[in-house]
Amino acid sequence: MLRNALASATRPALQARNATTLSAGFPKVTHRLPTKYGGVYTVTLIPGDGIGNEITDSVKEIFEHVNAPIEWEQYNVSGVSSAGEDLFKQAMESLRRNRVGLKGILFTPISQSGHISWNVAMRQQLDIYASVVLCKSLPGVPTRHNNVDFAIIRENTEGEYSGLEHQSYPGVVESLKVSTRAKAERISRFAFDFALKNGRKKVTCVHKANIMKLGDGLFLNTFRRVAEEYKSSGIEYNDMIVDNTSMQLVARPTQFDVMVMPNLYGAIVSNIGAALVGGPGIVPGCNVGSEYALFEPGCRHVAQDIMGTNKANPSAMILSATMMLRHLGLDNLANSIASATFDVINGGKVRTADMGGSATTSEFTSEVIKHIQ
Repeated sequence: MLRNALASATRPALQARNATTLSAGFPKVTHRLPTKYGGVYTVTLIPGDGIGNEITDSVKEIFEHVNAPIEWEQYNVSGVSSAGEDLFKQAMESLRRNRVGLKGILFTPISQSGHISWNVAMRQQLDIYASVVLCKSLPGVPTRHNNVDFAIIRENTEGEYSGLEHQSYPGVVESLKVSTRAKAERISRFAFDFALKNGRKKVTCVHKANIMKLGDGLFLNTFRRVAEEYKSSGIEYNDMIVDNTSMQLVARPTQFDVMVMPNLYGAIVSNIGAALVGGPGIVPGCNVGSEYALFEPGCRHVAQDIMGTNKANPSAMILSATMMLRHLGLDNLANSIASATFDVINGGKVRTADMGGSATTSEFTSEVIKHIQ
């Protein structure tokens, strides 16, 4: 079983944060190992829709260059239609077998006749309850605000994403938001343990308890109770209403360190966070639970408008893959690839269009490979 961040009996002391925030203390492999044969880890790969194939190809090319001990089980699942449901089920079986995956974003149709979100289905079926998105300013990507560095911890399995809605009468739809104390406590503990293991100093709970007094009230009160248990660790805590949070993020983002919130708010805040530091192309992320871990870009955009043009920025996917390597205990390899990626971004000579340059996905990938030491 993976070592669960929220179940640690011994709390590590605060430590200096590494140069990249990608050293994040996620659950590590201990007793229940991912599939590994002859020193090689088998990892499920789901490229996803839109630019997914292009940016996961970048990861495969880099991994091949460094001879990473990773063997891919690739499933080209697509959410464009429900016809791929059988392949989706095969990918899920692969994830259950391997326990670790890397994926792009799967398209979710808006129409009522469309299938449910397979992105959400993966998180719910595997109980990968904690989404972690890292938003950090980079010198090579000038933005309005400098020194932004915060982590968004999002509850992944309930809230408005429960998928429980129906039409009770023609023209009247009831959509249920499910909130439980157990899951609010689980994600709150994860957030505080994440802060401890990464030298973070404050955790902010984002909510709308002034209006949703029962649902968000349960989340907020559970957070406050958990926070009291961490007082002796020196971690500060506060809470903020979600609409005020949105304003504060664009006005004074440096006030935030670790943020924890229910599902829907996390989806919105992650997009704001990505915009603050340069866009979805540079924001890595992952989804973790007690047994499974799935790594994907932190800002969940399919980017179909640039699909097949070789213009996508693969940084978010590359950095998410380095988080995966760390999760597998391959820290040196992860550090080497992450450092090379940051060197290329901050060097400013090879930039994709979203960073103000004209480099292709392939050219950016080649430059990262040149910088790997």
